[in-house]
Amino acid sequence: MSAETPAASGQFIRRRQQFHAWRGARPFWAGLFVALGGFPIMYFPYANLRIGHLTLAMATTAGAGSLIIGVLLVVLGVSLWVQEHVRVFAGVAAILLGLVSIPVSNFGGFIIGFLLSLVGGAMAVSWAPGIPPEQEPQADPQGRGGAPQGAEPDTTATGPVKDAAAVDGGGPSQALKALGENDLSGTSPVNGANGRHSAG
Repeated sequence: MSAETPAASGQFIRRRQQFHAWRGARPFWAGLFVALGGFPIMYFPYANLRIGHLTLAMATTAGAGSLIIGVLLVVLGVSLWVQEHVRVFAGVAAILLGLVSIPVSNFGGFIIGFLLSLVGGAMAVSWAPGIPPEQEPQADPQGRGGAPQGAEPDTTATGPVKDAAAVDGGGPSQALKALGENDLSGTSPVNGANGRHSAG
């Protein structure tokens, strides 16, 4: 072992962490699938399969269309890596190009390119940038501490609710009236609604 081995290992780890940070900030796997989907679509129409002395050409009449679709898919995959804000456009375009490749390019590169572009396009459309972790709440200098976000107390002002049993000096009609004052539904007999909802 040489003295340079730990430095090289540390540099490899640092480069790997940089790659992970770069990959996490963009739809990396979506771009990879879309770009890989373009290669079978543009390769198979121009490939010649040799079986012994027999040469089988898989070229179609739309060979130029296959080449254009394949190149566009590769460009869309690379653009997902470089320009992550075009992810929705690139994802929808990759899905449409994958669908168009079925009749144009040997069933979408024998289904391989079609499936790769469909999966990559769907991943690009559904990808969302990660939210950076929030900083820890700072401690209050007076030692009161703060409530976590979203845990503030409910400050909705409500009026006092009268209890039927607490009404002084009245019978059932007084208790019914006390309950009817707090009823906002409009179905209380005290409000004159006779148990039915009133319109308007």
